[in-house]
This record gives sequence, C-alpha cells and structure tokens, in this order.
Amino acid sequence: MTNKEKEILKQRVQNLILTVKKQESMTTNLKEQDRHLETLELNQDTEYKCLKCKDRLFIETDEGFKECKCRKLRIAENILKNSGVSEEFRKLKFDNFNYQVDSSVAKAFTKAIEYSNYFEQIREIRRNSIIFMGQVGSGKTHLSLAIANSLMNRSISVIYMPYRDSMTLIKQNIMDEETYRREVGKYKSAKVLLIDDLYKGNITNSDINIMFEIINYRYLNKMPLIVSTEKNFDELLEIDEAIGSRLIEMSKNYLIELKGKRLNYRIYGG
Repeated sequence: MTNKEKEILKQRVQNLILTVKKQESMTTNLKEQDRHLETLELNQDTEYKCLKCKDRLFIETDEGFKECKCRKLRIAENILKNSGVSEEFRKLKFDNFNYQVDSSVAKAFTKAIEYSNYFEQIREIRRNSIIFMGQVGSGKTHLSLAIANSLMNRSISVIYMPYRDSMTLIKQNIMDEETYRREVGKYKSAKVLLIDDLYKGNITNSDINIMFEIINYRYLNKMPLIVSTEKNFDELLEIDEAIGSRLIEMSKNYLIELKGKRLNYRIYGG
C-alpha cells in the first residue's frame, strides 16, 4: 500500500474502532450502574448475592413480577462464564490486532469490525455469519475472538467451540446418548457459535456427520456462526458440499480469505 492508502485505511480503522468502543461503553455503563445498585443492597451476613430479589432475578410487586436491577449483571456474568472463552482469549480485541501486516489482513480487519458493528441488524437474517479462511497464523482466531469479545461485552451470548477438542469429546461420548446430546445441543442452541479451526487435522465420516447436525440446525434456524478455518472455498465444498454450501450461504456477505507468503501473523505481526 502507498502511504496515502495507509493513511486512509488508518483513519477508517480508527472510526470503526471508535464505533465499537461506543457500543461497548454504553453496555459497560449500564453494568456499572447495576453493580453499584446491587452493592448497596448486599448484606454481608446473607448467602444471597442480591438481598432484594434473593437471587431470583425478579421481584414480586402489586402489579406482578418485574426484573430486579441485578438481572442484567447476572446475565452478563453468566455469558462470560458459559462462553468457554479462556482468560487469555478474552484479551484478544480489535485494538490490539496489527492490521498493517498486509493489505488482505487490513481488509479482513475492517470487515470483522463492520460485522461486529452491524451484528444486531443482521443477526436474524440468513446471511448473518462470518468465516475467516486462510493459512496458519494469519490472524483468523484473533479476529474471530475479537468479534466474540465485542459481542459479549454488549451482553450477547457467544459459545466457543475449539473444533479438534470438541470433536474428540463428542466422539468419545457417542455411545452415551445423554452426554452426546448435551454436548452437541449446546453448540446447536448457542445464540452465537464460534467454531475455531474447523476441519483441523484428519477428517472422518463421524466428524462430517456431527458438523452437519450442528451447522444444518443453525442454518435452518438462522443462528449466527463465526468460523475460522485453514480450508478455502473449494476445500470446504470438497469435504462436504452440504456443509460447505450452507456455511458459504450464511457468510455470503462476510467471506474472508487470507493468503500470501508474508501473512503469518505470528511471525510478521509481532
């Protein structure tokens, strides 16, 4: 990129990041208000986190039940607790991603922020997902988690699915129907599902069948996906056309491919 192009990109990125921070800050302010109100109502001698509702999250009034002030805070806490995102991964954000490594990385970065900014508007339509395709170390996981962290900071629930570890656990319990259904069910029903490193390693028929069950359910119910994978368009379709075509249709507006000799973010992005 020329210096002028870099300057234009820098300005655009700064504007996009500012929009993300404004969205997150509005939610943070509400959480802080709720936390302050909750603190005022805490009783150190009781086992309840909130004395007012006794952790039921609702309060009975003459007009019926209404939400307690602590409910939004409890929901936000549970979103983080249930997400499966580690403390280390919680640190992956837009403002600590080096988008100046390569023009394709810069493009991926701006599309990721755009997706995050417009998520509420597109979450219930067919094309409500995003997929990052590309080589090892190109920043796919960082951008995927930056989106997830931004959504969770706005109290939007995200479940993290590390592909290889999750598939191993599911297949180990394939004969235990209750455990199998529970593990697969949490990925099918997640408000937003982040699949990290899809199809990493050897791929078996069992892998394909399990992923079809999860992705087809989400496709039919228009439930958003954030996906990172080392596979490209053709490889996704070659592995399984039914799964690949659904992923591509769901991510039609946010299909991002990263490739290039100097694109290893871990080496050149330092």
